[in-house]
Amino acid sequence: MILNPNLRAYVRQHAEDRPGIYRMLGPEKEVLYVGKSVRVKSRLLSYFRAEPGEKSAKLIRNTLSIEWDYVPNEFAALVKEMRLIKRWRPRYNVEHKRKRSFAFIKITREPAPRILPVARILPDGATYFGPFPRPKFLALTLGDLSHVLGLRDCPGTTPIVFGDQLEMFARGRAPRCIRTQTGSCLGPCFGGCVSTDYALKVETARRFLEARSQKPLRLLQGEMEKASVALDFEYAAIVRDRLERLGDLQREVVAFRGRVEGLSFVYRVPGFKGNDRLYLIRKGLVEEDIPDPRGKTGRQRAAKKVEDVFKAPPPEMGALTQEAASEILLVARWFRLREREMDRVLEPDEWLSAYAPS
Repeated sequence: MILNPNLRAYVRQHAEDRPGIYRMLGPEKEVLYVGKSVRVKSRLLSYFRAEPGEKSAKLIRNTLSIEWDYVPNEFAALVKEMRLIKRWRPRYNVEHKRKRSFAFIKITREPAPRILPVARILPDGATYFGPFPRPKFLALTLGDLSHVLGLRDCPGTTPIVFGDQLEMFARGRAPRCIRTQTGSCLGPCFGGCVSTDYALKVETARRFLEARSQKPLRLLQGEMEKASVALDFEYAAIVRDRLERLGDLQREVVAFRGRVEGLSFVYRVPGFKGNDRLYLIRKGLVEEDIPDPRGKTGRQRAAKKVEDVFKAPPPEMGALTQEAASEILLVARWFRLREREMDRVLEPDEWLSAYAPS
């Protein structure tokens, strides 16, 4: 254990100026902070020069020991830092730990499923789409989708009684909300529809979110035209706004899926002192990290790994964890801010054709 007064000397003696991840530990060996740098030694020594009152000074004052691991390059440091912060959620970290400005679409696993905007994915058997930016827009637009298809948006505790359920006390129940009374909900709470009809509406919503159906848009278009013919221009404008929002949502679904699909390739990154690496990235997730092969045997091993990763069944985007969603956004941002890095990528088949031994 390296005591606090000796930390600076320990870092100066043992750390190197190379890419890496460092962890600052407290008295109980708890992780107080996780950081990254392309020059670990210089970055760590900078903490000891912090002015009193600065966050860095407070952090180093509470740090009992420091650990670090070297990685080959900045990209590896970025990904590993995020994964460690997500795992440990250190007290002094803000980046990667704060609430994200994105949301998921959830189709609940219930007798009468609902379509909801949620902040995180749970292992509850529901179907998820995303992540998507603009949570407030998402909440408003999913309300539009439920409205046009007649899907419920009531609490999950609401009792469900379909019209085809032979239940002694089902008959005579009254609608539980104004949406059912105005006809914008099928009313599965009081036997207003049969289970198969409701399931068809849920499937329409699912196909819409998968960009395989435009039925909700056609329904709104027809509703807007009827309102215009009836000279109810105020309601026609409301329906028009719903139509525009749902169209934007579907385009966003398609665009996001396209961006993620485009983040599937072999990414070669030069490393510290020749430790060059290949990152096998599939739909924005770093699936494997292997040495850039040299020699026939190395290329054979790398080719086998490339084939295994990219020929396996693709990951389901609807089953993303919050951590995986964060990694996708992190990788997407890396390439968006460093467009020249795309010159280092190859499609899996291109890499195999160029580098796999014949």
